[in-house]
Amino acid sequence: MTRKRISAAEHASQQALCPLRVVLLTMDHHLAGAALRTDARLRKEMPGVSLGVHTAASWRNQDDALQACRKDLAQADLIIVSMLFMEDHFLPILDDLRAQRERCDAMVCIMSAPEVMQLTRMGRYVANAEPSGLVGLLRKLRPTPRRETGAAHSSQTAGARQMAMLRRLPKLLRFIPGTAQDLRIFFLTMRYWLAGSEDNLRSMVHLLIQRYAQGERALWQERTQVQEPVEYPEVGVYHPRMPTRFSEDLAGLPGLKDARKPVIGLLVLRSYLLSGNTAHYDAVIEALEAQGYAVIAAFASGLDARPAMERYFFKNQKARIEALISLTGFSLVGGPAYNDARAAEKILTALDVPYLTAHPLEFQSIDQWAQSARGLLPVESTIMVAIPELDGATSPMVFGGRTGGKGTTCNGCSRACTFESAHDVHDMFVCSERTEQLVARVSRWVQLRLKPRDQRRLAIVLFNFPPQAGNVGTAAFLAVFESLFNTLHSLKDQGYAVDVPGSVEDLRHMLLQGNAKELGTHANVLARVSASDHVARETWLQEIEAEWGPAPGSHLSDGRDIFVLGIRLGQVMVALQPGMGYEGDPMRMLFQKGMAPTHAFSAFYRYLREDFRADAVLHFGTHGALEFMPGKQTGLSGDCWPERLLGALPNVYLYASNNPSEGALAKRRSSATLVSYLTPTVTQSGLYKGLAELRQTLERWRQADGATPQERQDLLDLMCEQVTALEMELPAGLNLQDGEALSRWTALLSQQLLEVEYALIPQGLHVVGRLPSREERRSTLLAMAQAMELNQPEAIDALLDGQPALQGLTPKEQESLSELVRCNELLQQDHELSGLMRALDGRYIAPAPGGDLIRNPQVLPTGRNIHGLDPFRMPTAFAVRDGQRQAEKLLQRSRSEEQAWPETVAMVLWGTDNLKSEGGPLAQALALMGAVPRFDNYGRLAGAALRPLSELGRPRIDVVITLSGIFRDLLPMQIRLLAEAALLAASADEDTEQNFIRKHALAFQAAHGGDLEAASLRVFGNAEGAYGANVNHLIDSGCWESEDELGNAFTQRKGFAYSREGQPIRHNALLQSVLSEVTLTYQNVDSVELGVTSVDTYFDTLGGISRAVLQAKAQSQGAAAVAPPVFIGDQTQGDGVVRTLSEQVALETRTRMLNPKWHESMLQHGYEGVRQIEAHLTNTMGWSATTGQVQPWVYQQLAATFILDPAMRERMAALNPAASAKFANRLLEASRRQFWQPDAQTLQSLRDAGAELEDRLEGIQEGIPA
Repeated sequence: MTRKRISAAEHASQQALCPLRVVLLTMDHHLAGAALRTDARLRKEMPGVSLGVHTAASWRNQDDALQACRKDLAQADLIIVSMLFMEDHFLPILDDLRAQRERCDAMVCIMSAPEVMQLTRMGRYVANAEPSGLVGLLRKLRPTPRRETGAAHSSQTAGARQMAMLRRLPKLLRFIPGTAQDLRIFFLTMRYWLAGSEDNLRSMVHLLIQRYAQGERALWQERTQVQEPVEYPEVGVYHPRMPTRFSEDLAGLPGLKDARKPVIGLLVLRSYLLSGNTAHYDAVIEALEAQGYAVIAAFASGLDARPAMERYFFKNQKARIEALISLTGFSLVGGPAYNDARAAEKILTALDVPYLTAHPLEFQSIDQWAQSARGLLPVESTIMVAIPELDGATSPMVFGGRTGGKGTTCNGCSRACTFESAHDVHDMFVCSERTEQLVARVSRWVQLRLKPRDQRRLAIVLFNFPPQAGNVGTAAFLAVFESLFNTLHSLKDQGYAVDVPGSVEDLRHMLLQGNAKELGTHANVLARVSASDHVARETWLQEIEAEWGPAPGSHLSDGRDIFVLGIRLGQVMVALQPGMGYEGDPMRMLFQKGMAPTHAFSAFYRYLREDFRADAVLHFGTHGALEFMPGKQTGLSGDCWPERLLGALPNVYLYASNNPSEGALAKRRSSATLVSYLTPTVTQSGLYKGLAELRQTLERWRQADGATPQERQDLLDLMCEQVTALEMELPAGLNLQDGEALSRWTALLSQQLLEVEYALIPQGLHVVGRLPSREERRSTLLAMAQAMELNQPEAIDALLDGQPALQGLTPKEQESLSELVRCNELLQQDHELSGLMRALDGRYIAPAPGGDLIRNPQVLPTGRNIHGLDPFRMPTAFAVRDGQRQAEKLLQRSRSEEQAWPETVAMVLWGTDNLKSEGGPLAQALALMGAVPRFDNYGRLAGAALRPLSELGRPRIDVVITLSGIFRDLLPMQIRLLAEAALLAASADEDTEQNFIRKHALAFQAAHGGDLEAASLRVFGNAEGAYGANVNHLIDSGCWESEDELGNAFTQRKGFAYSREGQPIRHNALLQSVLSEVTLTYQNVDSVELGVTSVDTYFDTLGGISRAVLQAKAQSQGAAAVAPPVFIGDQTQGDGVVRTLSEQVALETRTRMLNPKWHESMLQHGYEGVRQIEAHLTNTMGWSATTGQVQPWVYQQLAATFILDPAMRERMAALNPAASAKFANRLLEASRRQFWQPDAQTLQSLRDAGAELEDRLEGIQEGIPA
């Protein structure tokens, strides 16, 4: 462009012109730097013209930035708005835009939410006018992006088609008079913006001044110099040392011709390149090249990266690159607007290289991120982490961002970088420490890919929590030693140098025995790290010693050395992850949100990295402690412990397919590539022993109409004896004359027996490398068919025989049967071992939804990288409807026992349950409050809305919500949704007897002052970085005296209130107030594999809050306080049913622990099966301790089945002596704590059996130092 020379006279004339203020308002800082440079040019060339630049991303943490924007808008003559899609970004200034719309010369709103776009006013073109004629036609012709998931792809993407349309439309409109000319300017504005270089932004402003400056400002039109948009490649490559920086071919890229250099592919954003805002990209390219790599940094216009990938990352239909890093911060296909994960998976599968993501901070500065315990903001963690995970992305990390201004220091790591005035706060700045870690991480993956298998060193990590209780090899639903044995064989078959033990028992013996007796440990000691060596090499020694005392510490140490437990099998080592350290002293967790790891924990991972020199680590099963170590929730820094411990070591994690929430935590906090394994197959519980005999008696009773009175009395007596023996309900005073009462009672018995008989239970543990038998597949497919409402067992049998019959089925049934055919085929194929081998080869692992197979068949095949649901879509429409049904069931069950409406429900929400069920439990909480989620025009979660009371038909129930730490980490937008729903209800002008939320909030406000928003806080959880209530650790350790300690532990750990902003605040008075009002406590159960007695997390949270409620009531009501009823919403089958906790524990005890089908399936796994049986008892006692709602017969029958039966006791002791002894001692503890009161003979027999088990355990461990 030739710039017109301006004379001194003209310059003076310009100064006399009326000022003209142009304001640009956009989402983030992509083009902010270029726009500010444009402002400087405009001020120099046309004194009096200014371009004010404002970014919506700055408003959250900078209230002055929002006020400055509003001030500028009020004085603006021309307003340009772009990329304001999210309500958080446009709602704060929407009224300001509306107010200024008619006052300014023109308002151009492009590529934004409809609420913003309709404010466009440019000459005759008024966006919200009734469409007609040419304007209406053009709107119909407006292109939309391809939405068919995984649709056939060509280089002509939606983005390319839109750009072509944008180039054509101004030419077509040039000679059409009237409104068409304003539309032409509108489309030209978009072209300038999408090719947003400094020159194009300057021409865009000149164009709008030339066309729309009015009044005195119209004189500026003569000074404008409008150039056609400068065109840049739609698809191309970038390198800072290329003469033109951009190119459409690879020829000019430095280093690419050197065949010895591995090639790394980068995906970068075209908008940053065009605006000249590339310092963060340049630094990554430079760092990779310094490590000997050639780099292809590719870009594509629009929201689809595939054209760039196809053109530059493939050669002869094979991958040209060894790894792919996306630096865009967006999903591969769709960007921030939408996500086509299937299309992304297709091209990534063809590429078949590690796919890592790193992103610059868009919505906060680097120093703000460094200071935050949370790390990423909710919108960042959703757009830049959660959505790319749907594509199969791994290792999400921060690598740069905006600076905080002159003198600001980033404390994200020990480097403490301070920003100078030369660092423009609008331009991107690289975080050198994070970039080095990114380069190191991708380098280790590339090295793993290129290294021959027989030379690779692999560290397999097993878990042992809590230690020294027969728990070595702990993993959810997994037979660890059998699975490990099969994995070792597969590694050997694939060429790894591994010495495979002769059998599973040999493997277990090598790990559990070895030199363990000699050294007083619970497993073989593989290596010793001397205290002096540890002190010399431990980078963070001071922090560890502040928590755990001088090295070597007391954990896994003899006072001189730190022990690394494990065995060496050639180039493969199997190691035992140390415990967290607080297992014997859980009370120390009460007043700390996180601690440094022990000396042993840090030394363990340093040994893997530096001494064993592992090429990769395989964490084996769900789950360990690494990802729960202190640090940010997402977007970790160099000071976060998972980063310190693991370093750049490639981390492959064998993970349960039904646990997407904790799996996501492993991905985000330990850079794990997940490989899913199936949960156990399921079957119906059936009836056994006395239950089967009772059913036979009931059948004879129904057929006894012609029997004599004596025969009927004998049958009734027999039924009563059987019911008494089974500890089932027996009404007093039953007799033959009261036929109606007898009918009700026998009907109830029949219902209870049916409930037991048809309850689904898991069959043992899953074994990686062992395919389900035909019968196991049949029982699982039948359960899946039932969930699909396909009740035709004969169709399943035909399917198993390879002859699925579709005749006579409805279209829906045919679709269901076809899905079951697919599942049956996949269940007969091994995908898990092959998935592990792919991951260890550094290949792409395809994504898969996490969830329960019964409800979501798409979890098959396993062996894939599990992810959760798009947080923008949660809760789904189905979840909202189902949540309303389940909430009404809870209210009906409560009112069947207490006629009044329950004013307050205390409810527990887990991340896993919500991710698996599309937000079902979350929707139940909203339904109780009479609220629904509100979505924006793009279908993204935007907030809450209240259902009218007239539609609700009942009062709004107050809901006190306890979140798991993982829910807090993964679902920040849903926390805001719940907090907003509570505030809306509290603020609603409604009768307080029809709105218990408002009733209680106003009462608290009257008593304690403050504002209504604070009084309406109802979402509670841990402080940032902390997990759990600690109640489970107290129960497991036995180191508690009174039940009040358990309630105190809960309120201390879970007493932080979360507002709409997501910041936790301890609010003891509010917590005490809301807990004292609780009518009942409640949690949903929706996994067959997980019952309330299966894992300790249920009583840790639901039991913990139930105990805390009783304590809060005692403070306000004294001796009159009674424990709240505890309800369980069981959605494992059918439409779901609400039970009391006592009923649920009784059902699970009968269908699992006492059921030979269940406990025999566990015992077939030996050591690990005994541990699972013991865990059920400990969890049952946890419910007694926290709620007192476990019937005593449960302990009596468990004792009789497992300890007082000599054959069973001997069998369990032979398999796992430590867990067997713990089982006996737990029963004795339950007796001491008055949870049951066995007779004297039973108690003495139990003591004798316990002593026998202890003696056996001592004999096994004889010689261990005291």
